[in-house]
Amino acid sequence: MFNLGQTKKLSMIRSTLFQLFLFSILAFSGCAQDVDPARQWSMYRGNYISGVLDDAALPETWDVESGENIAWKTEIPGLGHSCPVVWGEHVFVTTAVSETDGGDIKTGIYGSIGSVPDSSEHRWMLFCLDKKNGSIVWKSTAHTGIPEQKRHPMSSHANSSPATNGKYVVAFFGSEGLYCYDMEGELQWQKDFGILKSNFFLAPQAEWEFASSPLIHKDRVIIQCDVAENSFVAAYDLKTGKEIWKQKRDEYPGWGTPNIYTDGNREIVALNGYKHRGGYDFETGEEIWWMSGGGDIPIPSPIIGNDLIYFNSAHGKVSPILAIEKSAKGDITLAEDETSNEFVKWAKLRGGAYMSTMLLYNDYLFNARWNGNLSCYDAKTGEELFSEKVGTGNSYTSSPVAADGIIYIVDNDGAVYSVKAGTEYELLQTNQLGEVCMSTPAIAEGYLFFRTAGNVIAVSRGK
Repeated sequence: MFNLGQTKKLSMIRSTLFQLFLFSILAFSGCAQDVDPARQWSMYRGNYISGVLDDAALPETWDVESGENIAWKTEIPGLGHSCPVVWGEHVFVTTAVSETDGGDIKTGIYGSIGSVPDSSEHRWMLFCLDKKNGSIVWKSTAHTGIPEQKRHPMSSHANSSPATNGKYVVAFFGSEGLYCYDMEGELQWQKDFGILKSNFFLAPQAEWEFASSPLIHKDRVIIQCDVAENSFVAAYDLKTGKEIWKQKRDEYPGWGTPNIYTDGNREIVALNGYKHRGGYDFETGEEIWWMSGGGDIPIPSPIIGNDLIYFNSAHGKVSPILAIEKSAKGDITLAEDETSNEFVKWAKLRGGAYMSTMLLYNDYLFNARWNGNLSCYDAKTGEELFSEKVGTGNSYTSSPVAADGIIYIVDNDGAVYSVKAGTEYELLQTNQLGEVCMSTPAIAEGYLFFRTAGNVIAVSRGK
């Protein structure tokens, strides 16, 4: 039997443990609240493809060889052009690993449309890295098999960037499926869409691999599948993978990522395209507006600002830059040589980029082309303010990103050019990664992340 003193002592112990339990819950909740979703690089090109994170406190210079301002460098096996995605203390990246395919990449501007002949077994993988030291927190193999589609010599079998909302992380591997994990790396659900033929529409044998990245908004994941057969856009429940809606699209193969904008009380999914650029109701999938025309191999993604949706594309007869009103409805296709209509505020019929998504920063629109030419426009009027070649690189497939008045542009040889974000062109600095770089950088507070052909490199001040 316990005496009175022992009973009081046990009661005090229980009370202390309970208080510690409550404290731990509150501390965890406080940590969770410290993560501002708007400041996470949660998908391709950051928060809703904006490509911008100010107050990032990034270093002006760094040196990979000496380690100056390099926080860490982590080797990633295989080959992938997907961009790093950051949430809290975690960095996510995908790759496709083969014992046979050495991951050779042919950079430069050339007209070859052929594919890389490879029938070896691959492993499609998702890696979670520690943001501060680059250590591998976990890794998961989503699929193992022979690729259903071949890749272009500049491409990879893991082009699509993952997306996360801090509870789940989604990885899309095209014909190899869509996979959803929790933040500890446990698979929650997966979906198989069959073969998604991502090829040149004029030469079906020219397979280039899938590249559209998923978008997470609220409790849904949105995917755009513009392929040779049965193109569609669809929304799935993020927690369960259940299909919410799916809309067929009459479209050639494309490689753009969807975005979201708001018009009044309605949220709308914006998609780039050639035959079928358009907007779809986020709740129902109803098509709200559409237009045709532009580059017939659309790769860049739409961006949002100034109550406008901005598109660009290139290849074929025209290479437009378009500024479309959020209130657009119905068919808003421009007549031949027309540069505006009721819902198209302004358009440039030449000058759009083949590879890169544009950057909207401080009411200026920056358009980076495959040859390294950077153009700046007044985002509200379309007036061109400058057009200059950045650096000496031969080819640039990375899209520009920006922080604290500086635009970062990477050429395929790994040179990183820091350009002043203003109305006059000024190159501030050039830093070298020392490796081929095909991917768009990611930014977090205090960090700039680069995905090269073999590594993820974290640049951070004073490291």
